[in-house]
Amino acid sequence: MPARPRWSGIRSTIRCVGFNLPDCPFIRQPDPTRFQAGLRQLNQRFTTYAATSPQPLPAPGLIITPEIRQQSELYLPIKEIRQQFNRLYATTLNYPPILSSTPFHTSSSWTDCYAGFPQWLQISADPARLLERLLEDQQLLIRFLFFSFLPGRYNGAGFGRYPEQLDWLRQHLKRQPEKNLRILDAACGSGEGTWEVAELLAEQGLQPEQVQLEGWTIESLEVWAAQTQCLPHDPQREKNYQQRVQPLRERGWGEQISFRVVDLLAGQVESAPFDLILCNGLLGGPIIHQPRPLQQVVMQLAALLAEGGVLLVADHFHEGWKKRVPEAVLGTLMEKAGLQARQAGGGLAAIRN
Repeated sequence: MPARPRWSGIRSTIRCVGFNLPDCPFIRQPDPTRFQAGLRQLNQRFTTYAATSPQPLPAPGLIITPEIRQQSELYLPIKEIRQQFNRLYATTLNYPPILSSTPFHTSSSWTDCYAGFPQWLQISADPARLLERLLEDQQLLIRFLFFSFLPGRYNGAGFGRYPEQLDWLRQHLKRQPEKNLRILDAACGSGEGTWEVAELLAEQGLQPEQVQLEGWTIESLEVWAAQTQCLPHDPQREKNYQQRVQPLRERGWGEQISFRVVDLLAGQVESAPFDLILCNGLLGGPIIHQPRPLQQVVMQLAALLAEGGVLLVADHFHEGWKKRVPEAVLGTLMEKAGLQARQAGGGLAAIRN
């Protein structure tokens, strides 16, 4: 059994020592004593697995065969591993985490889960060793949490995801009379797309005081990342992010951009109307694709539009999701919500008359 972690004490909030980051108010220090039984159970499972399975153990670069996956599940079920790591998420985060985004939820076996980790997380084939290291190492824990709840399949590379939409918006703004604008980036993720809209507005000659730009997301760690431009799990992307937005911040745009946690399925959101709403990568994909939630979110966004306001929707999901929820279906929902929808910018534009 791994040695019990040594702790100097438990604090209510993790300080991002070593990262030079502002403190993240959403993360708490976990109590390691709550995990000792789980660590023993996982380690015992792994010991039996390592001694019995004829197939290779998880390792960097391992090609996973059906036999490897089957042996992994037989001796070290992902369900039991998921239970222990879900406990870590629940005790470390001060809000109910959305576990469907985590690698343990989406993996069919421990071997698959391990293979999906970045190199810095492939610490041991024994999940108990990984859990123990996370309880010991503050910096590793912070990186792990952001990796879990800001997965690349949701956030991509951040900037440059919807260039056709930005081109359409650029032309649209040229045709509009100059006025103050309220803009919403619904499902803003870690905020790069929101700042990209600010870049476009500045390019068009608008001054920061003419714009109020909001970003909404259901994930609290995304809100913090968007507010601080900090991505502990991806230092290079963080560096690029901060360098990209620094000129805008120097010109005062940071004071006109705000981010907050909003659940678009939790009832009507209280807000002043927006002249423009972007909702990219949310509707008709793995997050919201059932008819009732789709209709609810479209109605919600339509109600948030000012008269003459525009809702822009695009995605980069694979064709399987587009076949399940084609643009024609989204267009019909927009029409039912009182909007006029048409093709625009790699997706749809819907106008409220």
